[in-house]
Amino acid sequence: MLAGDARYPSALSDLPDAPAALWSIGDWNVLAAPAVAVVGTRRATSYGLRVTRELVDALARGGACVVSGMALGVDARAHRAALDAGGRTVAVLGTGADVAYPRAHVALHSEIAHRGLILSEMPPGARSHRGSFLERNRIIAGLSRLTLVVEAPVASGALSTAGVALELGRDVAAVPGPIDSPQSAGTNLLIREGAHPITCADDLLKLAGLEIVPRSPHAFDDPAQRAVWDALTKGASSLDELCSRVALPVRECLSAVTALEIRGALECGLTGEIRRR
Repeated sequence: MLAGDARYPSALSDLPDAPAALWSIGDWNVLAAPAVAVVGTRRATSYGLRVTRELVDALARGGACVVSGMALGVDARAHRAALDAGGRTVAVLGTGADVAYPRAHVALHSEIAHRGLILSEMPPGARSHRGSFLERNRIIAGLSRLTLVVEAPVASGALSTAGVALELGRDVAAVPGPIDSPQSAGTNLLIREGAHPITCADDLLKLAGLEIVPRSPHAFDDPAQRAVWDALTKGASSLDELCSRVALPVRECLSAVTALEIRGALECGLTGEIRRR
């Protein structure tokens, strides 16, 4: 597809170096939904992967199209979470659209091709080259009204995506992380420099202009999350009281509460009370 064609994404026209042509596999209609980029480090922590899944699940249920780069770590988890939620996703590659990279993502590449959209400015069969992934990052940012960075070190391609989004005047958000985690050094820097901090799914959906769609309690397949949800039928609770109600260690209970809050099922008040939304 050439620039100027009817289906060529108009959002890319804001790029000073918009791709002259795009090759694709899949359904262009997924881009009719509001596009949100979700990017991050290839070396994601368990925290980063968990948060990516929960936030993307909320985005997908809210009607967004999740755009990422199909790399290891955060990118792959974002695509997978969108597909698992029955949502829309676009993978922008630094290879030809028909080349699954990394090879470990052959199955993911095939599933996105059948249920979403794969894009590349490189011709079919093209292999990656020095700079091709940084070049594709501008397309990820250009397609998206909002770019979310989940985890990223200071020297990270995800930060280059965020930089392009800022240059385009688009919103950039980041998930705060531990101050001693290298994978969160870049996201914490973004927040310090003015990016929107995302502390729960509600924050993200409001920033993206999407409706909050609470997840059905029947979809809570994690036993600890289910126990916490059920315990809160009795009303709001402090963390200590909640741990007693569900008979879980504090750390496990807090992890379940955090996951449910990110999902948009719970809210934690300023006084420490935990309640259902």
